[in-house]
Amino acid sequence: MTSLRFLAMPSDESRAYRGGGADANGHAPERHVSPGGRMPCRHCLTEIDRDEPYLILAYRPFPAPQPYAEIGPIFLHAGPCERYGAVEQAPPMLLGRERILLRGYGADDRIVYGTGQVVPGARIAEEAGTILARPDVAYVHARSDSNNCFQCRIERG
Repeated sequence: MTSLRFLAMPSDESRAYRGGGADANGHAPERHVSPGGRMPCRHCLTEIDRDEPYLILAYRPFPAPQPYAEIGPIFLHAGPCERYGAVEQAPPMLLGRERILLRGYGADDRIVYGTGQVVPGARIAEEAGTILARPDVAYVHARSDSNNCFQCRIERG
């Protein structure tokens, strides 16, 4: 199997949002206090704890707007957190999910049709590797299986 890299939101983006920078819809991130439960921070790729402040914002994990550049809500710790660093390993947060949506994108940042699939979290690396074995796929998004929210980007290692 090809080695993989699991990439969280870049630190410069998370700092900008924490500083009140505009989200993909041009709004400042909303600040809330976590009720607990499944609230994954897209920078450190861990769950936001109960009673911990967090931000919710519209995020477009693509370099530029275009028809396939989806925008959706994400959560982010309101305070600083370390970017997920074990890039060669799937984040434990994702491994523990019952299901994850994987979808391949080409070098043009457009969906490669036929790559979308819902897989058990424990199989995320294996299934992403299979998608990335296709020469027309440049990277894969891991997304929520129920809400389609972006979780992280997966690339060849």
